[in-house]
Amino acid sequence: MANTPQARKRIRRNDRRAEINGARMSRIRNFVKKVEAAIEGGDKNVAQDALKAAQPELARGVARGVMHKNTASRKMSRLTKRVAAL
Repeated sequence: MANTPQARKRIRRNDRRAEINGARMSRIRNFVKKVEAAIEGGDKNVAQDALKAAQPELARGVARGVMHKNTASRKMSRLTKRVAAL
């Protein structure tokens, strides 16, 4: 249990941030899943549109600090390669 006022405040803040960051990660995962579903469906135009929507979301995740830069870069690269292979 936190003993100092500062530690209590940090716990409250961390709980709020965890909720916000969880929602951000969930949103990013949903965009990525849309791209993967389009790839599985084999429709290149839909996959390209979904990829264009997912790329800024991944970049925003990096900017907000919920995702590491290299992780987002790797995901974008792999999705782009899979869409181009359709």
